[in-house]
Amino acid sequence: MIKKIIVSFCLLISLTALAQEGTSSPYSFYGIGDIKFKGTVENRSMGGLSIFPDSIHINLQNPAQLASLKRTNFSIGATYLNTKSKTETQSDKARRTALDYLAVGVPLRKLGLAFGLIPYSSVGYKIQSITETTVANEKEVLTNQYYGIGGVNKVFFGVGFGLTKKINFGVDVQYNFGKIETTNTTTKTVNNDFVQDGTRELNSSDLRGVNFDLGITYQTKLNNKLSLFSSINYTPQYSLTVNNSRTIETFQSLSTIGTVTSSVQADVADTTIKIPSKLSFGTGFGETKKWLLGAEVTLLNTSVTNNRFTDISGSTFENAVRYSVGGYFIPNYNSFTSYAKRVTYRGGIRYENTGLVIKNKSITDCAANIGLGLPMRGTVSNINIGLEVGKRGTKSYNLVEENYVNLSIGLSLSDLWFVKRKFD
Repeated sequence: MIKKIIVSFCLLISLTALAQEGTSSPYSFYGIGDIKFKGTVENRSMGGLSIFPDSIHINLQNPAQLASLKRTNFSIGATYLNTKSKTETQSDKARRTALDYLAVGVPLRKLGLAFGLIPYSSVGYKIQSITETTVANEKEVLTNQYYGIGGVNKVFFGVGFGLTKKINFGVDVQYNFGKIETTNTTTKTVNNDFVQDGTRELNSSDLRGVNFDLGITYQTKLNNKLSLFSSINYTPQYSLTVNNSRTIETFQSLSTIGTVTSSVQADVADTTIKIPSKLSFGTGFGETKKWLLGAEVTLLNTSVTNNRFTDISGSTFENAVRYSVGGYFIPNYNSFTSYAKRVTYRGGIRYENTGLVIKNKSITDCAANIGLGLPMRGTVSNINIGLEVGKRGTKSYNLVEENYVNLSIGLSLSDLWFVKRKFD
């Protein structure tokens, strides 16, 4: 049954993954857009922690954790995003639904393999500014509109294996690909009559590149019940090649003959975007299948990051850092009488300096998370639900403050594969 479900989902996702609009943030204007992937629903519900080993869930943040898999697992997750954006004078609301990940993990004795698709970043903004002036008793209205869509996706293959009973090591290779399209339109209206002059700039960027991740984990018993968990994950700096094209259109609306439009292909150089190196390390302790508590720090060398086009001004990048604290609690993993006691209760908090600096103001992001792992009767599969409430940016300095409530749902199907029959 699980094999049929996997095939059906893969066919569906292959048609829809590249077309989704996973953000509504004006901050996605910079770099390669919003970095959307923050782990599976289980990890996100704990503030983004990736340090805990799990035998029935795929860990997509640290490939060393794949060595802990004991059952073949198919995982898929999606998020419903509800965002309210505010400036000092205006506010707006936006809603989006986006795929977060699609992955398959397979245990092979001391090895754990995984492959799948991750929509990594997303561009999705609609911005408009209006300036009114009066010249010679004529009211002129200048309107600037900015629109962007697209993002970067990752196809990955990872392997984790046990070096010793306490130490696991892992590596994964990721192929990055995507397309970002932006449109900038400027129009001038005189006396609210007609569009006298207008220009439109259409940019298209195809992005490609390869990178890899390295991970190592350590686990040991402190006593009969308590265990200690530690992990390190490192992603070296890599580059994405960007093939750019640009079309410039001019148009004029006349009351007698309608709109007259002309266009020309503009020369724009291909560019290279640097994606920063990332180092994550954390530790935690607890009683396996009962409770766990941990903390993690992620450092990103974001100061090397650049925009797709060098003519974007008003922004810079600095080194970023993210702090996560969280854990889970299971009242009674083996309870036969109470379903509520078998539920996994998760929680965590996250704070990060995103590395983006606009008008000399660092853009920060903080959130609180809670989640539930709901076991499916008769199996070790489960449905995971996570709720995230947070804030990014500020409405001071004429910037944008985003208050968001995100609801994530993940399906984790686990089964035993490749088991030799003992009876025909």
